[in-house]
Amino acid sequence: MRSRYILTIICLGLGLLWLCVFAEKAAQTQDEAIRLVHRERSLQPGEAVLLEVESSRPLSRITAEAFGREFPVFAEDGGLKWTGLLGIDLETKPGSYPVRLNGIDGDGKTVSTQDILSVVQKKFPTRRLTVEEKYVAPPQDVLIRIKEERERVNAIFTSITPERLWRGSFLLPVPGPVISAFGKRSIYNGQPRSPHAGIDFRGTTGTPIRAPNGGKVALAADLYYSGNTVIIDHGLGLYSYFGHMSAISVKQGGRVEARDIIGRIGATGLVTGPHLHWTVRLVETRIDPLSLVAILRNSTD
Repeated sequence: MRSRYILTIICLGLGLLWLCVFAEKAAQTQDEAIRLVHRERSLQPGEAVLLEVESSRPLSRITAEAFGREFPVFAEDGGLKWTGLLGIDLETKPGSYPVRLNGIDGDGKTVSTQDILSVVQKKFPTRRLTVEEKYVAPPQDVLIRIKEERERVNAIFTSITPERLWRGSFLLPVPGPVISAFGKRSIYNGQPRSPHAGIDFRGTTGTPIRAPNGGKVALAADLYYSGNTVIIDHGLGLYSYFGHMSAISVKQGGRVEARDIIGRIGATGLVTGPHLHWTVRLVETRIDPLSLVAILRNSTD
């Protein structure tokens, strides 16, 4: 009986010891967990969000999952600091959305953390425009062209260049004011169309258009709706799309740096006058270019 009593005490002691060891390991895991801070202009549809991640030990890889997509995160400071961008798509409904980070350290161990983005509602204005009827009801002989161009552009937006090609702040491509805001609902000749997934700048024909940041020219072509068009691949799923140019100054496949002239303002394609259209896509999400400019303002990287 006494031996059983002694055995019970030993087992209890071992159990307490195990609990202490477990608690210590849990505390260590918490100390070593990656820390996430997010910065944004607002948490509304169409906004870009800057992710800043720190770890107490170097990590070899981090991925960010949010809104059913995986957003690339790039390393800084030897893998102790990481930065990423994610997008809240134009059609995102209000609600709470998790952002989960998964990292791998040098030993192959996984660390993770999670935060919640509380997306609030945003009301977008409506614009009514009168345009040439051929852009509202295209002739049969151009429908194939429109379909092919849409597929070509979508193929670009769905691909992710693994290398980051941009650095620092994003700049405005032209000095003119914004005359059509992101997200506006458009009605052409009385017929509703898709919401405006970019912004329009006022400008006179021939005004130089400058690259907002570095990248590779993924497309330089004349498209039915957007006229003379340039798409810049900034890497890591981030793209700039410029339309309605009077002239294109770059070649497809070439590299550009921030402030390089890529074309000139015009009135080609579906327009009511000369202006520049700028769309930004981030891992297929439609975001306001001005939100990208805002969250990366004064960046020195």
